[in-house]
Amino acid sequence: MIRLFITATVIGLVASCGGKQEEAPQKMIGTYKVVNLEKTNTTLLAEYPASLEGIMDIDIRPKIDGYIEQILVDEGQEVKKGQVLFRISNPQFSQDMQSLAASVAAAESAVATAELQVTKTKPLVDQGIISAFELKNVELALQARKAELQRAKAQYSNGVTNVGYTTIKSPVNGMVGTIPYRIGSYVNSATAQPLTRVSDISTIYAYFSISEKQQLDIVAEIEGKTFQEKIAKIPEVNMVLSNGNLYNHPGKIQTFSGQVNTQTGAFNVRASFPNAEKLLRSGNSATIQIPTYLEHVIIIPQKATVELQDKRMAYILDGDKVKAVPVKVRAVPGGKFFVVDEGLTEKDQLVIEGIGILTEGTVIKPDFVKIADVLKEESK
Repeated sequence: MIRLFITATVIGLVASCGGKQEEAPQKMIGTYKVVNLEKTNTTLLAEYPASLEGIMDIDIRPKIDGYIEQILVDEGQEVKKGQVLFRISNPQFSQDMQSLAASVAAAESAVATAELQVTKTKPLVDQGIISAFELKNVELALQARKAELQRAKAQYSNGVTNVGYTTIKSPVNGMVGTIPYRIGSYVNSATAQPLTRVSDISTIYAYFSISEKQQLDIVAEIEGKTFQEKIAKIPEVNMVLSNGNLYNHPGKIQTFSGQVNTQTGAFNVRASFPNAEKLLRSGNSATIQIPTYLEHVIIIPQKATVELQDKRMAYILDGDKVKAVPVKVRAVPGGKFFVVDEGLTEKDQLVIEGIGILTEGTVIKPDFVKIADVLKEESK
């Protein structure tokens, strides 16, 4: 039995040593998603968070001090230009107006008296009864009384203006904002908060930021001799509301900020949207979608590539093994896709999963998916 055991052991060792001379088959490490590349026409959407404002947001502030006597509108109410919003009570103005009116009446009486004196003096001078010097004096007195009348009228007119400030009207058609004060509240021109804000929201501005690189990508493919010509030809943009619904009117990009923000490296952008239904309000948030139209191009997800040193690499199937190939690409606005200029063709099968983990020569089991489905999923 011992001899048999030794013999079996030797045979086993020989068999083991002999096995080392044969190359073991390479094991498959797993299943990964792969797409058959194809040229396509597509619209890709780059999304940017935005804040909304009306074309005019006007703070309503009192020009005089006093107490709120009447509030004639409510928060969220639509108002017309010239519509009365508030009345401010200032009893001092009523008293001042009585005094100013009395001053005007007194000045008018003084002018009438001076005119009468001039009328009486002229015949006496003509008859030589009194000297021309006396006539000159009464004429100067008349001029002084007229000047006092003008000053009294100016003060009265200023008082009327101040009284007019007690009635506060809307300067534009718009929507009333928050009203922080109530009847009886003391207010003046230096009060911290405005009485309210009236927003002209017939058109809504959407403000958002894009990076310097995204700005260059957007305008690079648009024809135009000047930057303004390029802006005018940017396709219409969409707005996704905070509830996830698509706003039913497209908008238009109007301006980019003149300089990039050195702290954030971003441009501020303004797009305008019609708002006839008054659905959008100042202060709302939304997401702006900028479409990019592409024709007869190979599009791949950015995550299907990796940057190695100074090259960008993609991975394709070579038989059942992974093969790395260098590619030249252009970024599509939004940071999710590349347009392939060199390195890949319609015949290639692109590995889109396990990038950064797989190495060249790895055997995988491909799980084929459609490129259109991948692009659609990534665009969400």
